[in-house]
Amino acid sequence: MDAIAIRTENLTRDFPTVRAVDGLTLTVPKGIIFGFLGPNGSGKTTTIRLLLGLLEPTAGRAEVLGYDVAHQADAVRSRSGALLEHDGLYERLSALDNLEFYGRIWRLPLPERRARIQELLTHFGLWERRKELAGTWSRGMKQKLAIARAMLHRPELLFLDEPTSGLDPIAAAALREDIRALASREGVTVFLTTHNLAEAEKLCGQVGVIRQGKLLAVGHPDALRAQAGSPRMEIVGQGLNETLLALVRARPEVAAAHLHNGRLVVDLHTADDAAALVRLLVSEGVAIEEVRKGAASLEEVFMTLMQEEQ
Repeated sequence: MDAIAIRTENLTRDFPTVRAVDGLTLTVPKGIIFGFLGPNGSGKTTTIRLLLGLLEPTAGRAEVLGYDVAHQADAVRSRSGALLEHDGLYERLSALDNLEFYGRIWRLPLPERRARIQELLTHFGLWERRKELAGTWSRGMKQKLAIARAMLHRPELLFLDEPTSGLDPIAAAALREDIRALASREGVTVFLTTHNLAEAEKLCGQVGVIRQGKLLAVGHPDALRAQAGSPRMEIVGQGLNETLLALVRARPEVAAAHLHNGRLVVDLHTADDAAALVRLLVSEGVAIEEVRKGAASLEEVFMTLMQEEQ
């Protein structure tokens, strides 16, 4: 069995005034949450529409779940679920009736349909409120119901286009956890677009970064952070000042250093250089209270990639 959910080769889509997707070559393995990151207008939604066969490519090709999208789009869509810009809910129907309606569209037999609806609404914590009108619900609850709608027919692949956009932090965090648990329980591959970098860092096994239709980087968030720059350490203590900063910057093991909110932040050439720097600070009379080691955040990786492409 092919372990690849999505494979594209030079996938390109032109509109009259812009090239929305520019030579996209990408492989997404099955069974992961894949984050597709980029600023607004970078080509994320157009890519999803190409992968679902809702748009024809100008050039290149795409294969989804082993099907050529250009010739087998119906097969792709029947095996995929999608939550795009619109949630697809009927606000004058109850949550239960919304899922009953879509279950009938998918021609799910009655016993299977009712069991599946209860399973999904229970997972999202909505079963007790199933008879309420969808239009009376909060945006966060509607998004949960919309994802339940997209998962009703047990798809192999789920497309989510910025699912937490417009949610407050608590609702967004709850929805992220629901998505993670659902993907794990059902073994579904999730293709998630977002410009929320913290969201991608918490959810995704792999991420791709796109800007102006071009794929800039792809890989595990840890790998992208490692590629983005030097090992970093943050030092908290007494005696950190501009004179000491100049001394630190002159050291051969230091790539960059600055003071931030009374803390010394240092980028090193290698992680092994940390001990030597700590010894230097102690010898210079710094009373070290705390040393934190880390790497660039995904947000810093993203910003670096954006700046490099300008």
